[in-house]
Amino acid sequence: MKTTFTTVDLLAIVAELKQRIQGMRVVQVYDIDARTYLLKLQKPDNKCVLLLESGSRIHTTDYEWPKSPAPSGFSMKLRKHLKNKRIESVQQLGVDRIVDLTFGSGDAQHHVIVELYDRGNIVLTDKSYSILNILRPRKEGEDVRFAVHEKYPVERARGAKDPPTLESLKAAVASAKDNTPLKKILNPLLDCGGGVIDHHLLEAGFPPSAKLGQHLKVDDDLTQLLQAATKAQAVVTAWADRTQSSGYIIKKVGNRTKPDGTVEEVPIYEEFIPMLYAQYANRPHEDFSSFNMACDEFFSKMEAVKIDQKAMQQEKEALKKLANVKQDHMKRLQDLSNMQKNNILQGQLIELNKDLVEKAILVVRSLVANQIDWRQIRELLDEAKTRGDPVALSIKELKLERNTIVISLSDPYDFDEDDLLLDSDEEREEGHESTKMRPMAVEIDLDISAMANARCYYDQKRQAAKKEQKTISASAKALQSAEKKTRQTLKEVAAITNINKARKVHWFEKFLWFISSENYLVIAGRDMQMNEMVVKRHLKPRDVYVHADLHGAASVVIKNPSGKEPPPKTLHEAGIMALCYSRAWDEKVVTSAWWVWGDQVSKTAQAGEYLTTGAFMVRGKKNFLPPSHLVYGFGFLFRLEESSVARHAGERRIRSLEEDSDAKESLENLSINEEEELNLDDKDEEQENIIKEENEEKEDEELKENESVSVKENQEEEDSDGEGDDEDRKDKSDEERDQSVEFPDTVVEIAHIGGDQFALRPRTVSTTSQISQSSTGGGEEEGDKVVYLGDDKPVQVNRNKNNSISKDSKGKKGKNRQDSISSAQQNNKNAKHNKETDNGKGCPPKRGQKGKLKKIKAKYRDQDEEEREMRMQLLQSMGNAKESKKAKGNKKDVKEGKVKGPKPRPSETQPRPEAALPKPEDEQGKKEEDQEEEEEDTPQIADDLNIVNALTAQPVAEDELLYAIPVCAPYSTMANYKYKVKLTPGPGKKGKACKTALALFMGDKTSTTREKDLLRAVRDNDLSKNLPGKVKVSAPNIHKVRK
Repeated sequence: MKTTFTTVDLLAIVAELKQRIQGMRVVQVYDIDARTYLLKLQKPDNKCVLLLESGSRIHTTDYEWPKSPAPSGFSMKLRKHLKNKRIESVQQLGVDRIVDLTFGSGDAQHHVIVELYDRGNIVLTDKSYSILNILRPRKEGEDVRFAVHEKYPVERARGAKDPPTLESLKAAVASAKDNTPLKKILNPLLDCGGGVIDHHLLEAGFPPSAKLGQHLKVDDDLTQLLQAATKAQAVVTAWADRTQSSGYIIKKVGNRTKPDGTVEEVPIYEEFIPMLYAQYANRPHEDFSSFNMACDEFFSKMEAVKIDQKAMQQEKEALKKLANVKQDHMKRLQDLSNMQKNNILQGQLIELNKDLVEKAILVVRSLVANQIDWRQIRELLDEAKTRGDPVALSIKELKLERNTIVISLSDPYDFDEDDLLLDSDEEREEGHESTKMRPMAVEIDLDISAMANARCYYDQKRQAAKKEQKTISASAKALQSAEKKTRQTLKEVAAITNINKARKVHWFEKFLWFISSENYLVIAGRDMQMNEMVVKRHLKPRDVYVHADLHGAASVVIKNPSGKEPPPKTLHEAGIMALCYSRAWDEKVVTSAWWVWGDQVSKTAQAGEYLTTGAFMVRGKKNFLPPSHLVYGFGFLFRLEESSVARHAGERRIRSLEEDSDAKESLENLSINEEEELNLDDKDEEQENIIKEENEEKEDEELKENESVSVKENQEEEDSDGEGDDEDRKDKSDEERDQSVEFPDTVVEIAHIGGDQFALRPRTVSTTSQISQSSTGGGEEEGDKVVYLGDDKPVQVNRNKNNSISKDSKGKKGKNRQDSISSAQQNNKNAKHNKETDNGKGCPPKRGQKGKLKKIKAKYRDQDEEEREMRMQLLQSMGNAKESKKAKGNKKDVKEGKVKGPKPRPSETQPRPEAALPKPEDEQGKKEEDQEEEEEDTPQIADDLNIVNALTAQPVAEDELLYAIPVCAPYSTMANYKYKVKLTPGPGKKGKACKTALALFMGDKTSTTREKDLLRAVRDNDLSKNLPGKVKVSAPNIHKVRK
């Protein structure tokens, strides 16, 4: 497959680039990899992207190429010098494969020189060709250095050669050897390359692959060869005169074997050319209106072509293995058959030459028995052979170390001198074999007699016959198994090939990512540069930013298209992600994360400070999340075909408390009953926790009973209260309605007796709207106050109309004081309990709150009336201020039509401080800096956010699945995943952990064939790239996989 430009290719592409990009300005520079760069260009009415690959190609592209997450140093240098500059000229240096792009004019002029030969290079220079930056510094000889601050040697470019003359052509032909291809002779004389030479040789009448001496006669064909060479060189010199060059892609048709045994033709791109050469005229090809389009199509489909070629290679290997199995089987049967024939022949020869064999055995035995040295025995046999002894002549070799001898035996009754010529190699190849037994060497055992040796050979023949029979009987099964394995391999190759072609890499896969339980996309950076990109490019004002105050913690962004506050479960899962991708994972630290809105995060530091890469300034209130355990998960999501998406609608919806508790209970049962790797808590600790929970439940029940008793007393007192002014009652009811409090307050009435003595009459009232109106009917005056009795809850203090008190109340002064104290304690108790119930949404109070209640009780137990009155007077102003603030805020809620209910979260009711909002100048700077990136990424992000709904973790048999995507997420997110394992900090390596998990998934009996194919098609480097670190894998029945 052709992968680099030739000289003619470069002539064609430069001519087209002059018309296409000359005069356009550079908007941005990106890098795909270390050798490939993209220049985004535009005119007022046109845009395009120029692709530069060192040592390979240069052309414009209409395809979307994956960009590097963070620009390289070379990209930053190109951006610095080329941004917003216009391309003034595009030219080729001589006939070398070097392109000079000129940007700007005058003193601000810069050049980008792209070398497309050898290993290639990209060089940035100033107007005088002094090198500012270079992709690959190198040295040529002692004088020329390609490095920064050196001058690029533009003058070294080669010019076009003159057409060859007859004398130079004769000299080249004379110096060449016979059978040298004509293309090899002409190539040093021309600049056009081998493809153009072959084209003109064919047009001149020479056959393909013409060689010197066979197809070329020096005297007759030299003139014809000279004409072909002149036309070939004219292609280079006269290319600029062409108006428009077309583009062609030459295809090669390969055969692929389908799993059902049929053969399929697969076209594979082989070469791209600017003109249709004669040698390719009869081959399949695609035509394009321009050579630039042909190059773009060829290189964009190269990955698919490589996949097809790899599949064909794997299929060939599978078929070759099957052929080798069959061939090996046939060879084994042939060897067993030949062994049987030889054993029978050897046994028969021993029987026919029994006397000779017995004499040979006896002679050698006697020599060995006389303890003669083995070398002397060989010498004695040689002497006997010289004397013509027939026994010595028959012994060909002594193998005394094995206690055997080799004797040459033949049929003594059917032998003739003419038979020596029978059964030659030529005759056996022709099939003319003699029926007579040919002389052959037979190994004889000295320990047994001649007939016993013959019997041994017959036994070996019978064993070989049995073995052959077993081999034949097992051959059908062995071949059937091999064919089945081959068909399975072909099927897997075809499936993986189709999956890899359909696989689309989404924009969020370059980050750390997962989809939360409520279908929110959560992304995070892998390093400082990616954290910078996540926040600057993908964090919108109503998105949520989650982080942890730990070294190495990732910047996590919850994509929030609705703009509402994400559910607590999603926030908690994002917090787990921030913790697991931090130092907490390696150090096994349990801590908490926090979240803020996107508009609270800014890259603008305070005066005199500097923010490094990946660091951001957070202004305003941080919302801390509860501490999280370091429990992560690894699983798979499947991409659904559009027709199957509706079947999984609402799969990751926001669940109610009942559904959520059921899911948690099932997940806990799974982890407790089936997981075998995690160490669970000790039974003693569990029993202690159960006892604590029972005690807390009892205390809660007592508090609820006390509260119900106080409410009943309030209702009775309200029924017995006097009539009040209607206007005061209305004001009071409005005030009470504004305060959306769900627990009763205590109204303390103070009556002046005389001197410095007062009487207190406590009354417990409910603050619901209807009860408040009846409770305030007892004659409210302007002197009503709101005070604080040592805690943060306001208490309404009302005066009676008359400042006197009955004799009964005077006589029960001590009792009233005691009632006041107990009522205040009860009020504090009920208020505290209701606050906990409200904040915790019905959950039991947190650790330490019950102890705080006991302290409050003990604190107010010894307070007398004077001390309480002083406290009320001191706290009056503060109470009024707080009351007015609350009343103001609540009246605003009433105007907006907000329904009464539990107290909303501060993030929903309290506006974020103005300091949290970025300054207009910062926003403008950010917009100017990232305008191009946002224009480019916004449509892609919007499209891929819709892909989230097409990803499912619970495939069913009716679904049409396209591909599988590995995902790492908090384990609580994976409650409904079909394929999942639990990850905790441990000693295991990432790659081994993923292979263990994959082997577990492949062994699942509920898996379908399609799901297994999709799992098998996932590349190894995609499996482990998102794991947080060294892990321990836990899952049901995982010990079977490890065994």
